[in-house]
This record gives sequence, C-alpha cells and structure tokens, in this order.
Amino acid sequence: MSNPIAVTGIGLVTANGGTAAECWRAICAGTSGIRRNTLFDTTELLTEWAGMVPTAQDPGVDRCYALAGTAVREAMASSGLDVDPASAERVGLVVGSSLGAMPTLELVHRVALEDGYLDADRAAAAQLHCVADHLAGHLGLQGPRIVTSNACAAGAIAVGYAAELLWHGDVDYVVCGGVDPLTTLSANGFTCLGALDPEPCSPMSASTGLTLGEGAGFMILERADNARARGATVLAELAGYGTSCDGYHQTAPDPGGEGASGSMAAALRMAGLASSDIDYINLHGTGTPANDAVEPKAIRLLFGAAPIPPASSTKSGLGHTLGAAGAIETICSVLALIHQQLPPTINTRGLASPSGLDIVPERSKPAELNVVLTNSFAFGGNNATVLLNSAGFKPERAPVSYDTEVVITGAAAIAADACTTAEVLAALQAQQPRFMPETLADGSQVPVGRADLKALARRLNPAKVRRMDPMGVLASAVVADLHTRHGKPTRQQAEETGIVFATGYGPVTAVSTFDEGIIREGIHGANALVFPNTVVNAAAGHLAMQNRFRGYTATLACGGTSTIYALQLAARVIARGGAERILVVVADEFPEIAVRVCSRLPGFRGGTPGRRRRGAVLAEAAVAILLEARPSAGRR
Repeated sequence: MSNPIAVTGIGLVTANGGTAAECWRAICAGTSGIRRNTLFDTTELLTEWAGMVPTAQDPGVDRCYALAGTAVREAMASSGLDVDPASAERVGLVVGSSLGAMPTLELVHRVALEDGYLDADRAAAAQLHCVADHLAGHLGLQGPRIVTSNACAAGAIAVGYAAELLWHGDVDYVVCGGVDPLTTLSANGFTCLGALDPEPCSPMSASTGLTLGEGAGFMILERADNARARGATVLAELAGYGTSCDGYHQTAPDPGGEGASGSMAAALRMAGLASSDIDYINLHGTGTPANDAVEPKAIRLLFGAAPIPPASSTKSGLGHTLGAAGAIETICSVLALIHQQLPPTINTRGLASPSGLDIVPERSKPAELNVVLTNSFAFGGNNATVLLNSAGFKPERAPVSYDTEVVITGAAAIAADACTTAEVLAALQAQQPRFMPETLADGSQVPVGRADLKALARRLNPAKVRRMDPMGVLASAVVADLHTRHGKPTRQQAEETGIVFATGYGPVTAVSTFDEGIIREGIHGANALVFPNTVVNAAAGHLAMQNRFRGYTATLACGGTSTIYALQLAARVIARGGAERILVVVADEFPEIAVRVCSRLPGFRGGTPGRRRRGAVLAEAAVAILLEARPSAGRR
C-alpha cells in the first residue's frame, strides 16, 4: 500500500487506570475496573456498578474534557508530536463522543428548572462540538476539527474520518479518539430500558445486561512515510474501516446480523484482506442478550465455514464507554498487536460462552497476531469496524485513490414554516422572512423561524412519527421532499445508499425532555420512548428504517461547520469507491431552552424586554443532498 496510516502514539484512561500501560496490564491480568459508582446517586438505578475512572481528573473542567485531555496528552507525548504554530494547521482533530460535556449540561438544566437561573454561557460552552474546541484551544491545533456522534460507534467512526483526512492529504497528523463520561442521563436511560446488569457485566457468557463505563482513548495517526522520516516508532497500521446501517430498530440490532457482517466485510475490502487473515476480534460484546446473540451470527456470516479466530470483550473489565468505546477498543487492539497478547473476557461466572466462540475466558494468552478487527455497534442500527495490522506486516494492498467523479443528483430543503423546497425557493425569491416573534418564559420577545412540525408529520407514516423527536421529523420530511422532487430509489438502490447525518446542536428537545423527567420525578420520569432519540444519530436511524438505507453511515456534530464536513466526508468516500451514493442530511431544531440560551449570547437576536439586540435569528431547518458516483448516476 503506497499510503498506509501509522499509529505512532496512544493515550488511554479507563476504569483500569490512567495510562495506556496501566490499563493494559490490568486488562491482561484479568483485573476488573468495574466498581461502585460514587459520581452520583444510584439508589433508583438498576445497578450501582460502573466502570468508573479512579484516577483523579482536573476538577475545574467538565469530566468529559478532563478525561479527553488526559488521554490526548499521553498520546502526543508517546508519539513525540510537538505542535508548533507554523505546523498547527496541518494537525487535525477528530473526536468521537455520544454525550460530550453532559455533566455540565445536566447541572445547568437542573439549576434552570429548580432555581429559574439559566447559565447561557456555561450551556453554550458545553455543546457537543465543544469537546473538540476545548482540546484544540488547549493544544494549539488549527487543522480540521470534527466531532462524530454515532452513539456507541462514534469512536470507531472518528478513526475512519481521520483516515480520510490523511489519505486525501488534508493534514500531516490527526489526533483521533473518543471520550464519554458517566452521566445520570445515560444511567437512567439504560435503566428505563432494562438494559443494565444488576451485577458487573458478563459479556458473551451470562449476558444479563451491560455495565456503563467511562473513559477516553486517543491516538496519533500519520502517514507511515511521514513517521519514518521523523524517526517515530510505528505501533501499528490502520488497514481499513467499514460502516453500515441496519435499518431495523432504534435500540436493537438486526437479529440476522447482516448489517454488522456488512461493516466487517467493508473493512476487509478496503484493506485488501480476507476473513482468513484475521487473527483476533475485539468484540463489541456489551453483555446484553441481543448483542451477544447477534454479533456471533454476524461473524459466522463473514467467515462461513472457515475457522473463527479468538474473539474477546474488553468491556467485561472496563464497562461500556459508549461513544469512547470504539476508540478505546481500537487502542486495546493496537496493544494486542504490540504485545502479541490476547486480552481476556473476564467475569464469565464459570459459564462457557453459548456462542461457541473462543472468548479467551478469564486469562490473557500469548498469540501470533498480524491482523486484528474491532467492532462497534450502536443505537440507530449503526455499525462500524476498524481493521489494524502489525507494523511489520506487509500485505499487498492497492493505494487509496480518489478517481471517481462525484456529482449531486438531488437536493431538497425545508426552513422555518416553509415545508417544501418549492416554498423555501418562493420565500427567497419574494424576500419574505419566515420567522416570527416568540415570547419566552422571562417575558422577552425573540424572533424564531419555527418549523411547522404538525404539517411536516402529516406527510409521513403516522406509526413511524410516533417514535420520532423533532429532529427525526425534520430529517424524514426533507428526505420525503427529496424523493418527491427527484424520484424514490428502487429497493436495491436504497440498500446501496448511505447516510451521513449532520447537526449543529443535536436532539435538544429529546435530551431536555428526558432530563427534565429525571430531575422532576427521578427514575419514574425517565421515558423509555424518548431516551432512544437522545443520541445524535437517532434521526439517521429513523431514515434508514423508513427508506431501507443500508450503506455507509456517519453522524457529525461540528457546530456551524457540520454541513461542510458532512459533504466532504461523503464526497471522499464515494470518490475512493467506498460507496455508490450517500445521502447527506442536515437538521437543527431549537426548542425554547435553546432559544433562551442563544438569545443571551453575543451575535444572536435577543435581549430583555424593552432592550432588543440585533443579530442572527435561529430557524429550524433541514437539508438533504444526494451525492453519487457519476457512473452510478449514469446507470440510473
């Protein structure tokens, strides 16, 4: 391969320790980091157990930012990467996270509900994209800055986006990884779904539920030739990655395992490898009955009648770290290659795995490892797989090239109360504002471009709409309008279509509604129908289920740059032959709490009664843009 990507630095902080070396020693020793959660009250939860990080973190910043900073600093130090102002624009940052600075948002929301004081500055600095802003600001990074948020697959998809940046030559280095803290929102959410194990989890053995964890894992990725030129040690190489949509259910995996198997197959195709080349699989392995039944099926679909290599779950000792899991487990896979050691699945409770897989029970084993595969599956039916090979392994691999021309073959938009593309264009041509004054709880009036969700919902399947939040309705409505304008794909075309979903601020209504229920009523206020929509990629999951989309998938939450990065990613993937067509869908909604925050910030229209301030006006909107390989468009 003429442009391999080298891993030259790693940093890790988990329930098993504050450095990569400390974590790996504990993992291989079969030591569990799962302990009683002391971060918040667990009285009403299904369990008091959690993979809580024991090492002290900076108390002056949100726990998400502190964990990420700890891991990034170790990764940069181990790589010998010293960012100076002259080269800062050539260093990218890609962070996978499902929750971001949720501990801060939870506190701000509680104070607002109980005391009536809304700390707008603090809320604004804790939006999901701000984890990348915080890291870049402290490290002096000035290159592309991206946050991926495909729930529990976010960390793995961050690795994929980092690879795309390096293959295309946008940057020389990427600081890449994932982070998520323990939060009351996720703990109550998984409790109301009945998904938590009352005891420390037992993945692939008892399979009686998952244990939540927290942590951060970051890597330094660079082109192998660049690493050699600066004398850096290559720890492992990124061989490829793959993603797919199940299009089956918002919280349960496709029981046949086809989507997960497709993700693994896509990673192998990119790497130019066969399933027989895989020496070890780091399982998603959450401990829930559904996951632990489906993942082995997916693996068997991939391998057919061929022997399956050892496959273990490091979540058995770390807990499920949600958006950080894909990055943490990629680093565990790198460490397995470095040390030629299989990490174990611990806490099997003396049970043999019903899957029949060699799950490396209880104790690590030495092994000859050249190729390692790691899986991450998520709410919304999102699957991601990362494939790594050892530094000394030299497979024959075609170089990544961007030879396929990419064209736009469809576009649609809805904005404020303009419910179709035609209405949006008519409003623009007539220069008619589509925003109206809205009176907030404090008596101030702020103009808002409010979407007519009822009108949009009437164009959709009522049975599907009942499970959607406003983001889901906006995204579904704009895709329906795209199909009205440009034609609906055939079933085969739909199954080949991918989704890159993007948002500036995420599902604010779902998050604030679910959190308010917890604040006011405890676990009795935790709504199991709302919780699945609190993940940022929920809207993409709804789109996949409605339209049978099964292809490449990623979800980005990069603030105001989200659309540009989404278009860039989709175009790059198609241009290198990774997909025939990808639908880029962008949406943002602004319930009153979001309007209240922004109206207090510089640059936005707002102010107290009698004192109006000029500035930007918030408007709810969604856009769909269909990107396609020109040969595919020609065939259609």
